[in-house]
Amino acid sequence: MKKYFELPVLFMVTLAFTASMAIAKDYVIYSISQDIPMGNEKEVLRKNFYIDMGKNQGVSKGSVLDVYRVVSVLDPYESKKRFNHKIKIGEVKILHSEDASSIGVLNKLENEEETPVFEIGKLMIGDVVSAHVK
Repeated sequence: MKKYFELPVLFMVTLAFTASMAIAKDYVIYSISQDIPMGNEKEVLRKNFYIDMGKNQGVSKGSVLDVYRVVSVLDPYESKKRFNHKIKIGEVKILHSEDASSIGVLNKLENEEETPVFEIGKLMIGDVVSAHVK
């Protein structure tokens, strides 16, 4: 009787672990650092974007990653449903890559005329990052 009890429990535990592995992970910009402005004319401030995606995910020096902003909006009238919009806002080029993280710089911002209005128009912490597909 004991063997019959252990088999379904083992099956359920295995199913729970495999189901959680099937859920896709969102990779994000988790930190940003930049030069300190010195007030010089024609000064160019550099920014580094730290991403939790690295060599384990196929990212190497020179890789270009797409950056998206997820905008969540509630429809209070018809469906009372929340809609998530994943909108591309730019690209990051990787300068350095480790096993599980990498450092990149801004490669391109999307044209303002062809993107919705954002509260913050530049890349920010929490933006979603994925592999660039041509």
